[in-house]
Order: sequence, then structure tokens, then C-alpha cells
Amino acid sequence: MMDGLVEGPDGRLRCWWGASTPDYAAYHDEEWGRPVRDDRGLYEKLCLEAFQAGLSWLTILRKREAFRAAFARFDPVAVAAFGDEDVGRLMADAGIVRNRAKIEAAIANARAVAAMRREGESLSALLWSFAPGERPAPRTMADIPAVTPESTAMAKELKRRGFRFVGPTTAYALMQACGLVNDHLDGCLAR
Repeated sequence: MMDGLVEGPDGRLRCWWGASTPDYAAYHDEEWGRPVRDDRGLYEKLCLEAFQAGLSWLTILRKREAFRAAFARFDPVAVAAFGDEDVGRLMADAGIVRNRAKIEAAIANARAVAAMRREGESLSALLWSFAPGERPAPRTMADIPAVTPESTAMAKELKRRGFRFVGPTTAYALMQACGLVNDHLDGCLAR
């Protein structure tokens, strides 16, 4: 590993985490850091980042299709209509992370997205308003923050609007995953 880059089985350089398993390699190469601008896609990533808190991202990746099935393919309007019966169904679904607080947060977050839509706003416009300007590529793992002023401001605004499980660290992970920032290391094939 040189400065956080590792050579994958294909001989190409990736960020240190992107070559450890085929699941991580596919996510790293094809999704992480690529701009997501649609509300459904952003809501999905927001939910999955919240479910990941305290767990391995690999666990979430491997359960993603089950999450999609359980949460109406992350259609915020559909999830906003979920009630107590749905919470019970989700708590019994071994295919997802069965954490009541996180399940209830996903539903509350869908309702917050639905409320924004009723006001003529979009989750995409809100989240992308926190994207920082262009910045140099990180050269090492140490150059990648866990929290930034933008992620702190995003988390504060999301909480003000009724979103849950969106602290500054989760907000920054969302920014990375959805391409608001590009934290692929300098020299990474996905940069």
C-alpha cells in the first residue's frame, strides 16, 4: 500500500478500502463518489448510511437488495406512508438490519422528503447546496476528514427539517458516497 492506494487483482490502483473484497471493488469502482442527483437515489444512500452506523459497510452492501425490497425500493412517498404494521414487518425481516430506531428514522426521513416536496423543494437541491467547491485530490488517508463544516451544516439543516440519524459524520459519508465531494485518492482509478 502506497499512501492509501492498493493494487487490486486487476493490477490497477484503488483507494485502500476498494480492493479488499469483490463487493467493495464494485462499489468503489462503479458507485462511490459518483454524483447522485435524484431524490430517490439520495434518500436510499441517506438511509443506508444511517443503517451502517456502528456496522461494516460491507454488511450494508450485502443486504442492499433486501433493504430495497423491504423499503419499497426507497421510494420516499411510499415509505412516508409506512405505519406501525410496517415497522413490525421490518423488525421481523432478517434480510435487513433490524434496529427499531434506524427503521423509524428511515420512515421519518421519508416523511421529511415528502414534506419538502409538498413545499416544492427537493432533497437533491438541499443536499447539493452543501457541496463544497473544487478541492485538491487527497494524497493519503490522512487527508480525508470525517467531518467538515459543510457536513456539519448539512446535518444541522436536515435535523431542523425533521431528519434523523444524520449527524455530521453520517452527512460527510453521504457527501462522499453521492459525489458531493470526491475523496478518491490521487492516483486511484476511480478519481
